[in-house]
Amino acid sequence: MTSAAVASTTSMTEFFRPGDQVVLRYITRLDGRVGMSWPYTVVRDGPDLTALYIPTGATYMQWHTPPGGTRELVEARWRRDVLRLMFPGEAFSVWLFWEGEPRQFTTYYVNFEEPFRRTPVGFDTNDHTLDILVAPDFTWKWKDRDDFEALVANGHFSAEFGEELRASGERAVQAIESRAAPFSESWETWTPPAEWPVPELHPRWRDEPATLWPRREWAYPLAQPVTAEADD
Repeated sequence: MTSAAVASTTSMTEFFRPGDQVVLRYITRLDGRVGMSWPYTVVRDGPDLTALYIPTGATYMQWHTPPGGTRELVEARWRRDVLRLMFPGEAFSVWLFWEGEPRQFTTYYVNFEEPFRRTPVGFDTNDHTLDILVAPDFTWKWKDRDDFEALVANGHFSAEFGEELRASGERAVQAIESRAAPFSESWETWTPPAEWPVPELHPRWRDEPATLWPRREWAYPLAQPVTAEADD
């Protein structure tokens, strides 16, 4: 990857430019380390919305546990075109999926997650298991709701956090059913510029210190106290 293809180190109060390549990382709940990580190209970045794009075939890092071994991060290939819409301070992002050839829009995907934090090379967050699948005609259904409730029941998520996330889910459902933003903004017709290369993971995807969610220990009762400088 050439230096021009990677977002330069930037202040966390500055916005990235369209076409910059960034890394989005999941920071592990229990020990605050860098986990699954994806390269994205910036579509838009501003005070109200950050839109990121990852195409089919991009290399990202996912967890893998070999037989008899310990969990480790390994390279994998992303399998669909995804536009990820993130909103500052929000408990979920909205993803748009395109599949096939010619490219066809198939799904809105509401992904519940930590509000994102900026890093010099991209963004940090983590997944909260609960999702909503939304068809192009706006019919919708919950995904992994039982798994989310199990995390609350077994103490991985606090009861108070569970209640808060359920309320966020209802807000998302209201937005879907009323066709509120971002479902009213024709993002499903967006196409990436033809000249954009497939994004690559930033050279510092693992080494850049993790940014921790300030509410982490409240939401995750089993979390280990760590500092914001925790790394992998």
